[in-house]
Amino acid sequence: MRYTVLRRRMAEEFGEVRADTLARDHVLAALGERTVNQALEAGWEPKRVWSVLCDSFEVPGGRR
Repeated sequence: MRYTVLRRRMAEEFGEVRADTLARDHVLAALGERTVNQALEAGWEPKRVWSVLCDSFEVPGGRR
């Protein structure tokens, strides 16, 4: 998964404003106590980050 695909899926699932806020401000334990942006900057694969978000926010399987 590319970074742009991750951002698009986040916007589709959470809405653009909430997706931006989640990426910037929401710290997730499963990302090593990082935000989405911090995890990506630390080298996490976008697909793995998306998986963590889906698990954390209980995104149904059909939208993962």
